[in-house]
Amino acid sequence: MNIIPNIPVKTIAIKLRPSAEKMVKRRHPWIFEDSIIKQNKEGNPGDLVVVYDNKKNTFLACGLYDPYSPIRVKLLHYGKPVKINKEWFEAIILKAYELRKPLLETDTNSYRLLFGENDHLPGCIADVYDGVLVIKLYSQIWFPYLNYIVEHLVAISGCITVVLRLSRLLQSKGELYDLKDGQVIYGVLEEDVVVFREHGVLFSANVIKGHKTGYFLDHRHNRKRVGELAKEKTVLDVFSYAGGFSVHALAGGANEVVSLDISKHALNMAKENVNLNTCSGKHNIIVADAFEGLQNLINTNKKFDIVVIDPPSFAKRENEIDKAKTSYARLARLGAQLVVKNGLLVLASCSSRVIKEDFFKISEDNILNTGRTFEVLEKTTHDIDHPIIFAEGAYLKCGYYRVH
Repeated sequence: MNIIPNIPVKTIAIKLRPSAEKMVKRRHPWIFEDSIIKQNKEGNPGDLVVVYDNKKNTFLACGLYDPYSPIRVKLLHYGKPVKINKEWFEAIILKAYELRKPLLETDTNSYRLLFGENDHLPGCIADVYDGVLVIKLYSQIWFPYLNYIVEHLVAISGCITVVLRLSRLLQSKGELYDLKDGQVIYGVLEEDVVVFREHGVLFSANVIKGHKTGYFLDHRHNRKRVGELAKEKTVLDVFSYAGGFSVHALAGGANEVVSLDISKHALNMAKENVNLNTCSGKHNIIVADAFEGLQNLINTNKKFDIVVIDPPSFAKRENEIDKAKTSYARLARLGAQLVVKNGLLVLASCSSRVIKEDFFKISEDNILNTGRTFEVLEKTTHDIDHPIIFAEGAYLKCGYYRVH
C-alpha cells in the first residue's frame, strides 16, 4: 500500500539532562527540545532517535524526531533495543486492537483503535465508524511510516475505506507529500456522513469536515449510563453538540429532552441523530450560550430530573487553568439550581490541565454553595478504547450527583 513515496529516515543518537532522563526511565513519552544535551546530527521529521543513558552509554528508549514541535522527540519504545519496522507496527496495532475487543462484543461498531501516546504512537489517532477508518495525524513524524500504519489498520479492523485528517498545525509546516485534510487514501467513500452504532443507538459522523475525526467517542460509556437512567425523565443536555447524551436519553425512554448549545449547526446534527432512532419522547433545542441559557432557565423556574453539563476543554494552555476552574464552579452552581429534588446532576470535564481531584472538589463545593446537599452516585473516567499510560494523557472525568 503506497499512499506516499518512501521517505528515507536516518538514526540520531541523543543524551539528555538528568531530570529528563529520569522521566524517560519512568516511560514518559515526551522529550522536550531543551532537555537534549547531546545530539550527533540534525534531524528531519520521522527520523529515528535513540536515547542513550548518560553514564552507562546504554540504550534507554527510541522515538521519532519532530523538528517542528517543542516536544522534540516522541517516544515509541523503552527498555531493550528493537527494530522500528513493519513488524513492530503490526505488533503495536494488534495489541491496541486486542485491548478494544470487549467493546466490540457489545452492539457497537465505532471505537478508537489508536489513541496516540497511550498506544505508543504519539500524535496518531485512528477512529473506526462502521466500515470507515479515520486516521488523524498531529505530527509530520508519521509520514515515513504511513504506508505501514494504514496497511495494518485496514487488515485488523476490516475497514473498507480510510480517510486522512491532518491537524491545522501539521498543515502549516513542512512537506505534506500532496496529502490533504479529509482525503480518502484507501477505498471509496460513498457519503461524507457515516452512520454508526453505539450500544445499539445510531449516530452520524461527518468524517471529512467534522470536529476531530467526526465525533467524540470518549464519552460513550457516560452517554449509555445517562440513557439507562433517563426512562420517563426530563433531561437537559448542556453543550449538547451533536446530541450524544440527548439521543441516548431519548432512546432510553426519556419523556422530554432539551439540547442546549451555542451552535445551531450542531443542534441540527442533534436533531438528525435523534431522527435516526425510534424515540417517543419530545426533543426541544435551545440555541444559546450555555451560561446565559442556564440562567434563563433558572429565571423561568424550569427544573429537570437529569441535567448533564459536558463543556469543551476550558484550559488548552497553562494560563487558562484558573479561568477554567471558575467556569466549572459557575456551571456546577447553575446546574444544581435546575435539578428537581433528588434529581441527577452529571458534571464532566475534558481539560487535562484541570486534574480530576480538583474538578470533583470544585463541582462538589459549588453544589453545596447553592444550599443543596448531594450524594455521589459514581465517578467515571475514560472508556476502554481510551487507555491512559501517562498523567498528561488523562483528561476525561465525570461525576454523577444525586442532589437533595
